[in-house]
Amino acid sequence: MAGHTENEVTIAAPFDLVWDMTNDLANWPDLFSEYAAVEIMERDGDRTQFRLTMHPDENGTVWSWVSERTVDRAARTVRARRVEPGPFQFMDIRWEYEETPDGTRMHWTQDFAMKPEAPVDDAGMTARINTNSRIQLDLIRERVERAARERQPAAVRAE
Repeated sequence: MAGHTENEVTIAAPFDLVWDMTNDLANWPDLFSEYAAVEIMERDGDRTQFRLTMHPDENGTVWSWVSERTVDRAARTVRARRVEPGPFQFMDIRWEYEETPDGTRMHWTQDFAMKPEAPVDDAGMTARINTNSRIQLDLIRERVERAARERQPAAVRAE
């Protein structure tokens, strides 16, 4: 049995801004509340390998791992996977972006399986991911929408 989650948010901002901000890995600590640091390890075209380090959890544990992301702006998708899976047997993530009348919809799909010795099983991790994804997506929406407002000409903001 593997874990699977799907979460999404619609951001009242143009696709280009949403894409640029959510794929600027170096600035993820400013976009996500859970990440303390990002270290870009290697870039090769549309593929980036990087280390993510989280803020300490409730037990004081700092989690860190290497991931790889491949962006496809034309298809408006990103595929990511953990290279160092840690407590996961595997973790694959797909980001999809779609322009809508209300802005840009960003959809996250995560497929994973926990190792038998992991501190949480697939069901427990599914619940954690769904809870945290909602928090992170709301933060991303707020931060990207703020950036969109700040980039509007003063005359448009005054309307």
